[in-house]
Amino acid sequence: MSGGGGEGRMMAMVICGLLGIGCLLAWNSVLAIQDYYQYLFPDYHSARVLQIVYSPVVLTTTAVLAYFEATMNTRKRIISGFILLFMSNAAIMILDLATSEGGGLWRFMGLCLIVIIIAIAQGSLEGGMFGDLSLMCPEFLHIFISGMSASGFLTSSLRLITKAAFENSRSGLRKGALVFLSFATSFMLMCAFLYAFIFAKLPIVKYYRSKAASEGSKTVAADLVAAGLEMEQIGGAHEEGHKQLERLTTKQLLIQNLDLAMTIILTDMLSLSIFPGFLSEDTGKHSMGSWYAFVLITVFNLFNLIGRYLPVSERVLSRKGLVVVALCRYAFVPCFYFTAKHGSQGWMILLTSILGLSNGYLILCAFAAAPQGYKGPEKNALGNLFAVFLLTGVALGATFDWMWLIGKGW
Repeated sequence: MSGGGGEGRMMAMVICGLLGIGCLLAWNSVLAIQDYYQYLFPDYHSARVLQIVYSPVVLTTTAVLAYFEATMNTRKRIISGFILLFMSNAAIMILDLATSEGGGLWRFMGLCLIVIIIAIAQGSLEGGMFGDLSLMCPEFLHIFISGMSASGFLTSSLRLITKAAFENSRSGLRKGALVFLSFATSFMLMCAFLYAFIFAKLPIVKYYRSKAASEGSKTVAADLVAAGLEMEQIGGAHEEGHKQLERLTTKQLLIQNLDLAMTIILTDMLSLSIFPGFLSEDTGKHSMGSWYAFVLITVFNLFNLIGRYLPVSERVLSRKGLVVVALCRYAFVPCFYFTAKHGSQGWMILLTSILGLSNGYLILCAFAAAPQGYKGPEKNALGNLFAVFLLTGVALGATFDWMWLIGKGW
């Protein structure tokens, strides 16, 4: 069977997109209902605190699992990640129902604990998916990353709908948040089912995983068994793989892709130092009222998604050039500062759209510039490394986001 035109290719791409949405849906759900949390916890800076709780945990989990990626059962890693995300979203709803719309420190600490579980689950899931899809054709990984961007836009859009639907009812904020969380929780369960029972059995997926096994990859064995391949076939593939040259070490892969790591980290660090904390809390009061922060977050997510679908030419894939562009984006910091102080909401929306568009496009270019020709085990390791790069940027961005509070007495 040809890897490029194998049977089930379109179905695999659809599932990759859905899995990408599901990968970030739990965390994006927490971000999307920040208006509700700001109402419940007005003194706790929930958008920033939850981000700083989430970021180091998800980064540490991803980094530790990336170190041991060569011997891990990727199938169990991904399925357990989706199930943990499902349980975490359900726990947020149970916590809300049990506390009867009350705020307070203990409830906020309970929410922080759930966010830690979400971070552990996503750290397991994201690195596993990046490594797994890196074994296959580049389109699968690209559509998965686009799905991750679509997750942000989907959550923002659905939250806008639920906020509008319940705006005039008693406890409207709470009802809208619960309806939204119910959808996200159900979606997570669907993702676990798709990956466990549908994706592994697609012919094109079996082809790529068999090819990876023949190159010495051990992480795909459980998926091949689930797809119906006999252990003898997998064992034979492993023996063939062992005859090949040894794989590059993770350190060697990191050195070869250090410029791409810098591009991804610098890009995410800037974006996450502005989104969502600054956009939620520091843009002032305008005629849109409580809708203003929602509009800004939705605009960022929309243009981030658009950026992932812009055409990429060879001219923009200079790896040093991408680092320079990522550094130039730091001009956004004074622009956002002065616009928040002196600009109108129209200028802020324009700035936010450019921030989102450039974020999506730079990340797309960084992945497109990744070198090809690695063997299966190296592809899996590199996929895990790219997940670490992304989450390093997220963690650093969440830390620098607190700098916007300098001089504000907190």
